Amino acid sequence: MDQKLASLRSQIDACDTELVAILAKRNKITAQVGQIKRDSGKPVYIPEREIELLEARRSQAQAQGVSGDLVEDILRRMMRESYQNQQSELACVAPELSPAVIIGGSGVMGQLFAKQLRRSGIEVRILDKAQYESKDEILAGAKLVLVSVPINKVEAIVESLPKLDDDCLLVDITSVKEKPIKAMMTCHSGPVLGLHPMFGPDIEHWVKQTIVVCRGRGDTKTDSLLAQLTIWGTQLVEMDAKKHDEAMQIVQVMRHLTTFVYGQFLAKQTHSLKEIKSCSSPIYQLELMMVGRLFAQSPGLYSDIMLAQFDNVESLLEDYKDIYEQTLVKLKNGDKAGLIAGFSDAKSYFSDSAESFLKQSRALLNKANDSKVLD
Repeated sequence: MDQKLASLRSQIDACDTELVAILAKRNKITAQVGQIKRDSGKPVYIPEREIELLEARRSQAQAQGVSGDLVEDILRRMMRESYQNQQSELACVAPELSPAVIIGGSGVMGQLFAKQLRRSGIEVRILDKAQYESKDEILAGAKLVLVSVPINKVEAIVESLPKLDDDCLLVDITSVKEKPIKAMMTCHSGPVLGLHPMFGPDIEHWVKQTIVVCRGRGDTKTDSLLAQLTIWGTQLVEMDAKKHDEAMQIVQVMRHLTTFVYGQFLAKQTHSLKEIKSCSSPIYQLELMMVGRLFAQSPGLYSDIMLAQFDNVESLLEDYKDIYEQTLVKLKNGDKAGLIAGFSDAKSYFSDSAESFLKQSRALLNKANDSKVLD
């Protein structure tokens, strides 16, 4: 029995070795694909190609008695690696944005944009505290000025800028849009654009990353920058600045505040994190990861996000507190019917997306479970 098991394991090892060799070969081919895309001005991410590839491989898998979901999981992970491989050099469809100046370019998000612009062949100059005495010289002739500074400093930084060329595109990438865009349009007569990258600096690549676009004053350079972002593989979501800020009150401020409070609550409990993790379901493991992720990042950044819109979000906090208190009363009174009614109200909000969220979350839970290390 042991000899037979050893023989089978040897065959599995051989298959795995062959698989590693195939992956290495695939990586070399995708690197060549990236080179052709760069030379021909094509985007890194082409949705139609991805859909076609997945459907074809799922069909082949099913014909051979292999789980289509398994093959899709493997392919998606390989494609993520492929997109990362294709990031070293990127097509440039906006040479007119060179030279670009990134104010706050030494910060983590500033560095991320600087790297991507340089990969696209655009000259990048950095203007930070250390270079601020030379700002006039650094900004001279700039065709793109991208402001990447803390939320509470954007307006003051913009107001302190010397007169930019009329054809210079002025952009900010903060998480609040209405006030920065107004400040930029007041201080600059040329094109103005507000961007909100819905990702942090730790991304592996830009493919499928969402950037919210809030237009200020446009011209051809605005369209050129958006075209360049598309080349990088990003998903652009256009939105009115006021609507954006209202949405962020829920998407960011309320979520961060809830996570912030829950993290503090956990820190005051008698159970250690290790004890809580040891008896957690995969869904709670995932929730713990998201809470822990917040506290692994800049406290200043997240304090700024919550403070920046507190006046606007105060009424939402009151609503949140009211619902929490109403739920607590139902629990104290043993009001099962009331709890079910509250569940039904919330469920109706998610009705169109509930099944999709269930499927997506199941995939995430499987990955969270796979990554567990057993003591």
